[in-house]
Amino acid sequence: MEQVRLGIIGIGGMGSGHARSIVEGRVPEMKLTAVADIKEARRQWAEKELPADVAVFGDGKELIDSGTCDAVLIVTPHYQHPELTIYALERGLHAITEKPAGVYTKQVREMNEAAERSDKVFAIMLNQRTNCVYRKMHEMISSGELGQLKRVNWIITDWYRTQSYYDAADWKATWDGEGGGVLLNQCPHQLDLIQWLCGMPVRVRAFCHEAKWHDIEVEDDVTAYLEYENGATGVFVTTTADTPGTNRLEITMEMGKLVCEGGKLLLYRLDENERVFCKTSKEGFAQPHCTMEEVETDGENAQHVGVLKAFAGRILHGTPLVAEGTEGIRGLTLSNAMHLSSWLDQMVEIPFDEELFLRELNKKRATSKKKAGSGIVFDTAGTY
Repeated sequence: MEQVRLGIIGIGGMGSGHARSIVEGRVPEMKLTAVADIKEARRQWAEKELPADVAVFGDGKELIDSGTCDAVLIVTPHYQHPELTIYALERGLHAITEKPAGVYTKQVREMNEAAERSDKVFAIMLNQRTNCVYRKMHEMISSGELGQLKRVNWIITDWYRTQSYYDAADWKATWDGEGGGVLLNQCPHQLDLIQWLCGMPVRVRAFCHEAKWHDIEVEDDVTAYLEYENGATGVFVTTTADTPGTNRLEITMEMGKLVCEGGKLLLYRLDENERVFCKTSKEGFAQPHCTMEEVETDGENAQHVGVLKAFAGRILHGTPLVAEGTEGIRGLTLSNAMHLSSWLDQMVEIPFDEELFLRELNKKRATSKKKAGSGIVFDTAGTY
């Protein structure tokens, strides 16, 4: 096999963007051979805009069963990600799913178990892991040169969305259609990155404000507090209503602090371990000497195309993925814990009771109201 025959299930804003990338040859080891969408307008778009040899289906399972593909990219509403991934893997296709891995961890755990039973490649579209700044941070933290984590603060409020964004699709921003708001739609990237860089916290206390700034059912403003096993703490703040927004990540460690903002990475490096200095210094107001430098990176940021190239590379050559599909449960664990903490108005331990979370989610789904979407498909290029 010289090229992976790819089918895309769901060709709305994100799916059509992926389709264009492949048709334009930006992923040389992939060929788009099929697409599927339940909406007739999107199928009509595909028949008009995509090459004539791309098969068009009205259902994802029909595409999977068609024999037209070696692999599928799943870009559907969130609840369907695990179901379609399991269906594809069990029928001998490789699978990559858009974020989030799913809506609730119990469902995603079943997906991961199916992936472990399969000999096919399973990946997830965690494209922010390709960003040179986050890769460099991961390298520096993993090396141990900065010591142990003490504190992480991430204010990520540059996800501004208008009401028309939420009104575009009938499933969006509803408990029964999407399963969550900013935590499940925009922030799976940051929730994955914060655990990729800092590890998983053991406790979470969150305040998720639903319909605070938009006419929606789900959360659009979140403040969460994190506690780690070693005593480190964290704060995570996000919303889709701030403009201009902020994207500033600070990670404080024993040997200094990393600050990521505006595409730059700054290192505040201490000459001495702060914990040692604190215990041994004889001066009450003294501080260890600190220098500041901008950290050089390789400048590469391949994003979605990089994830797809790696997916094709694993299938054809056995080379590494950007993110194994089974890793998607980690960031989802954080968003589930934040939701559960807010719903119960209490601190939540990780791991939490997955059955309890599902019961609480289903209460939300039971009150979810059907709505009509405007049908507008927004171009997602450059938004991630």
